[in-house]
Amino acid sequence: MADHSGAFSEAQVIARLREIFASPDPRIEVGIGDDAAVVAGEKRQVMTTDMAVEGVHFRTDWSTAFEIGRKVTAANAADVLAMGAQPDYLLVAVGLTGREELSWIEDLARGIKFEADLAGLHVIGGDISRSENLVISITAVGHCEKAITRDGAKVGDGIFLSSLTGWSAAGLAILQGNNSNVGEEQAIALREFKSPTIDYGFDSAKATAMCDISDSIIEQATQIAVASQVQLHFDEELFTKSEEFNSLKSLATELSADIWQWIFGGGEDHVLLATGVDLPGLRVGEVIAGSGVSGIPLKVNNLSWSHFR
Repeated sequence: MADHSGAFSEAQVIARLREIFASPDPRIEVGIGDDAAVVAGEKRQVMTTDMAVEGVHFRTDWSTAFEIGRKVTAANAADVLAMGAQPDYLLVAVGLTGREELSWIEDLARGIKFEADLAGLHVIGGDISRSENLVISITAVGHCEKAITRDGAKVGDGIFLSSLTGWSAAGLAILQGNNSNVGEEQAIALREFKSPTIDYGFDSAKATAMCDISDSIIEQATQIAVASQVQLHFDEELFTKSEEFNSLKSLATELSADIWQWIFGGGEDHVLLATGVDLPGLRVGEVIAGSGVSGIPLKVNNLSWSHFR
């Protein structure tokens, strides 16, 4: 096997990234290549950062560099959207082992660029370092007039999802089972696990509280319930009204899995969970007086990821 260590220089990588992430946005006064980026703006800024580590958050034997780039970008974009904000900029720091081909790094950048374009994001800078494992750290910046936080849910609000959860968990189950028979539903699940589809057009203007499903509905709904001092009550029957439900149920039956475990206990769908009145998306419950979360089907466990559990 060829030794790719030293096959490219940092300057070569930065030069290619400057080309891939070139942006005509007039707000960017200084972009990639200087000590820091400079942007002009007047709105309230929303900022988030996220780290993805090989073997923990992604596997190169499961996903291509392009898919990994899309996935890590989508995770950060969803955090900005979950605050009711418009995504603006990304800063990307990558730790490379030195064994990667330059073409792999370019594909990673193109995946980031592809998802960033969907979200309306511009990559304006970052950092490159050497690391024992691949590490991708992204900081996303957006803007809004007023942030939508987790503490605004009110009794009488409905509970809405921007789309049905569970597809990413289904994709993970397929990969872990080494299933080689990939039908239509399996292909959808694998795609959603590797590069989740984000509803960038979701209108959250009337939402009272919101977050994205990076962990699980159980985990995220509990966070809203605690912050808002209310109870989030879910209704199984409302989930079945989704056009996607029957397809996901068919896949769960095929894999002898519990669809409700995928929907309520899975994660990494990056679907938006919001409370409010007459919101778009799928209505799945209501906010009532009390505390915590109710209406979760029996035997469903919260399998949301914890680094230190």
